[in-house]
Amino acid sequence: MENKIKDNPPRQKWRKVAYGGMQPGYDDNYSDESFLEDMVMNANVVKRDMLRVMQDSVSISQYLCIVALVVCVWTYMLGSIIDETSLLFLDVGLLVLGFLVLSLTAKRLSLQLLSKYLLNISFFISGLYVLAPIYYTLTRSISSDSIWALTVSLLIVHLFLHDYSGSTIRPPGALNNPTLTSNISLNASIVASVLIASRLPSRLHVFAIMLFSLQVFLFAPLVMYCIKKYSFKLHLCFSFVLASATLGIVFPLHRLLFALFLGLLLFITVVCPYWLIKIQEYKVEINGPWDEAKLCFDITD
Repeated sequence: MENKIKDNPPRQKWRKVAYGGMQPGYDDNYSDESFLEDMVMNANVVKRDMLRVMQDSVSISQYLCIVALVVCVWTYMLGSIIDETSLLFLDVGLLVLGFLVLSLTAKRLSLQLLSKYLLNISFFISGLYVLAPIYYTLTRSISSDSIWALTVSLLIVHLFLHDYSGSTIRPPGALNNPTLTSNISLNASIVASVLIASRLPSRLHVFAIMLFSLQVFLFAPLVMYCIKKYSFKLHLCFSFVLASATLGIVFPLHRLLFALFLGLLLFITVVCPYWLIKIQEYKVEINGPWDEAKLCFDITD
């Protein structure tokens, strides 16, 4: 009996060993009853507030309104409802208003930086005026149906890849690098503007519509970013006024387009946040001792 006890000693208690190899008497994949005691459910799941998500979705609705306004101006120009002189006055007004907003809301906007911006804008406008005759005859050999289809496709790409969070927008004095998707989005909007401008009747029309389009697509995100950082309440008020103005301009064009655009704004601002909140209830995240260890370094002097 004593020899039998010596031949079969009791097993040692299992313990979790990271790099100790196999423990005698236990399989390599063995785990005891305490293995699931450290399991944590939904530790990193963020509980979202409905009102907060709706406020975050306002930036998307705001930019949709801006693109819709650009399309309305294109439509009015192609239909000769707006002449080139009126559009040039609108371009100057938007440029002055944009610099006024930047000077009042941007924190790092100095006189030197403002003068640099004005110099770049002057070069930009001069180059655009020189290139207007090229844009005027660029797509003469392409049918109008192809131009409309390509323009719509480019605008969809622009909206799909646009940076609505503002993380790649360069405020005055910042050194942010734009991402590939934001560059593709911007280039798509510029090409769409060129295609529409090439269907206008004169070079001055082309210059006016290109200046308007590029002002909106290039500088509107920066202005909206500065307004949002300056005051979130001002950002909400500006978005409400912009949405009302856009709906008022879309309504005379077509009643069905007005209803579709209004439904789209309500879908983005109300329905999508509600879906996001409801989907969070079905999210399950499991954390436990099987996860990779996270190393934390405390660097002190």
